[in-house]
Amino acid sequence: METMAHLERHAAHRVGILRASVLGANDGLISTACLILAVAASSASREAILTAGIAGLVAGAVSMALGEYVSVSSQSDAEQADIAKETWELETMPDHELDELTEIFAAKGLPQALAREVAEELTRHDALAIHLAEELGITEITKARPVQAAVSSALAFSLGAGIPLLTAALATDDSRIAVTLVVVTASLAALGWAGARFGRAQKTRPVIRVVVGGVIAMAITIGIGQLLGATIA
Repeated sequence: METMAHLERHAAHRVGILRASVLGANDGLISTACLILAVAASSASREAILTAGIAGLVAGAVSMALGEYVSVSSQSDAEQADIAKETWELETMPDHELDELTEIFAAKGLPQALAREVAEELTRHDALAIHLAEELGITEITKARPVQAAVSSALAFSLGAGIPLLTAALATDDSRIAVTLVVVTASLAALGWAGARFGRAQKTRPVIRVVVGGVIAMAITIGIGQLLGATIA
């Protein structure tokens, strides 16, 4: 119970899903909003705007899922190779590994005799787990989870992309760009705040970072849409 309570006061166990969710939702909001705003700024029809938005949502969600799966799978492969190597070393050279663990604890400030005692006790409990944690920083909390990262990224992207898409669908032709800008900017601020709160970080900087980046991206794509619309017309 003590260990669980200690972990719950920190955000280490949330890093993987936090990263994938925030990245996915932020990407969904900005990329879909930019796509919709660019098409709207070119004076395209409502049907063309919504078609582009839906296509962007589907393509982006699939791309995010595949990208996260491949990336986190590579990390998982590297971890599995390290785990196999550590397992072999524990089986073939246990004394060397015990000496290695002792030195790790001694380097952290424990007296040599106590470091040896701690190393022996923890080795009896779960040798592989303690060596992975102390030597490689691999624990159940930090292990790479490709499927979880892929699913959370795709869902987060879809939720983020759904905001500008729904806004564009409900807004009138005259107000579509302005309303989408306001709604997306507010959503970006909320996302930055929620991400900071979820990760238990200071909130002002993430909000400013997300909002400023999103506004700049939307402004650029609106300008490009207007330029292309005028050129094609």
